[in-house]
Amino acid sequence: MAGCGGSPDADAEPAAAAGGDGPLTGEVVVFAAASLTESFARIGDEFEAAHPAVSVTFNFAGSAILAQQINQGAPADVFAAANPATMQTVTDAGSGDGEPVRFARNQLVIAVADGNPVGIGSLTDLADPEVKVALCGEQVPCGAAARTALDTAGVEVTPVTLERDVRGTLSKLTLGEVDAALVYRTDAASAAGVAAVDFPESERAVNDYPIVVLAGAGNPPAAAAFVDFVLSESGQAALAQAGFQTP
Repeated sequence: MAGCGGSPDADAEPAAAAGGDGPLTGEVVVFAAASLTESFARIGDEFEAAHPAVSVTFNFAGSAILAQQINQGAPADVFAAANPATMQTVTDAGSGDGEPVRFARNQLVIAVADGNPVGIGSLTDLADPEVKVALCGEQVPCGAAARTALDTAGVEVTPVTLERDVRGTLSKLTLGEVDAALVYRTDAASAAGVAAVDFPESERAVNDYPIVVLAGAGNPPAAAAFVDFVLSESGQAALAQAGFQTP
């Protein structure tokens, strides 16, 4: 797993497994929204440093796809979604263990190439038929947020593509296939050669990110410890560095 710097409290002792029988061991499998890729990779590295007998395995994808996989029995210990509605499909199905906890917030921007060669300054500019736009499909959180923002602005956009997750949407811009993409601020910030254009309607489409230990977790003590780590000062610092807002 690629680390991005930073480390947990050097004086921290490895947490004991449930029941106090010893330090945590084994694997913890985390299904997480694609927009969490870099920040959770860093958190995973820090978690493993604090718990050397535990390995963290991630599955990053669109939240709706991950929720469907979980509800169909995919082996996972933790689910971190990009909005509460998607998380609810998991808890309603009885796949969550306890109440999800909000751990971050994220906001859309208009991602454009460095220098903004097309001169995009607002959502209205995306309605120009000469401007090629990529959006997330509305079944995933970034697409639902984009729909809310566009409806708030009263703007109709005809995208050239609807992608399965925010990373796929951003890739259309970085590959030069579109002029603009509606993505999260954190995704725009993570990509080379990409600039972010803020727009006021995004404040009406802020996504809360919830996390939960799953009922079918194969390693519940490590899963609970990972969730605690995401909520810890170290975890929140990694998320803030990536551009996430505090919940």
